[in-house]
Amino acid sequence: MKKEVVVLVGTGSIGLAIARRVSAGNHLVLADYSIDYAETAAKTLESAGFECSVIQCDLGRKDDIIRLVDFAQTQGQVKHLVNAAGVSPSQAPVERILQVDLYGTSVLLEEFGKVIEDGGSGVIISSQSGHRLPALSQEQNDALAMTPVEELLELPFLREITDTLKAYQYSKRCNVLRVMYEATRWGRRGATINSISPGIIMTPLANDELHGPRKDGYLKMIQSSPARRAGTPDEVGDLAEFLLSSRGRFISGADILIDGGTTASYWYGDLQYLKKTH
Repeated sequence: MKKEVVVLVGTGSIGLAIARRVSAGNHLVLADYSIDYAETAAKTLESAGFECSVIQCDLGRKDDIIRLVDFAQTQGQVKHLVNAAGVSPSQAPVERILQVDLYGTSVLLEEFGKVIEDGGSGVIISSQSGHRLPALSQEQNDALAMTPVEELLELPFLREITDTLKAYQYSKRCNVLRVMYEATRWGRRGATINSISPGIIMTPLANDELHGPRKDGYLKMIQSSPARRAGTPDEVGDLAEFLLSSRGRFISGADILIDGGTTASYWYGDLQYLKKTH
């Protein structure tokens, strides 16, 4: 008999921390823009007793996502979806950020919502950045949540974005709203879907930022947060494991901040100055 399938999109530190917690005894499909990254991750996991297969997937391409859905179904029934892929403001131009983080994630939610098994669950890794936008109008929120995916990138207020940070923030806000919208559809299949919005988590990318030209801003966020430290991939993994497990069955359409209180500090504490520059 075919095993139940866990699909991980994005084989970075956070994605792998989640996969290790929910994939034992299941078949793990590793999808990444870089097939080399996916194969390296599979080799490490297989040596630890996990059963894996790999596939190349550009999250910004709908045909790649459809191919991933079809591939996952050949391995068994899809039980869990974990999306930990994306590009940051320092990695890509505005168009690519919106294409991958906003459009691609929306397509992923829609297409896997058509095949997720009864009792299944999913987690989308968003970001604290989505919580830093000023309040949007109800019309804008509804547009981000419910616009047909092939029309999303044509929304007038998205086409006006020229700054990569704003593109990232709007994308992450869209992730959260889209999860709420899709939760109603996933629920018809007996499945749950939630998002997690991490703050500064110590991944290779965060280490690069902490030693790069924007290090002062990163250090200020850490030092001024209630936790006074960065987070770890394992802490995000523990939260995701709960949401994906039977213990999280009454949670769907939710977004959970895991940022050491940085967002609280941004709006109401020592980081208020950032609102003037970001």
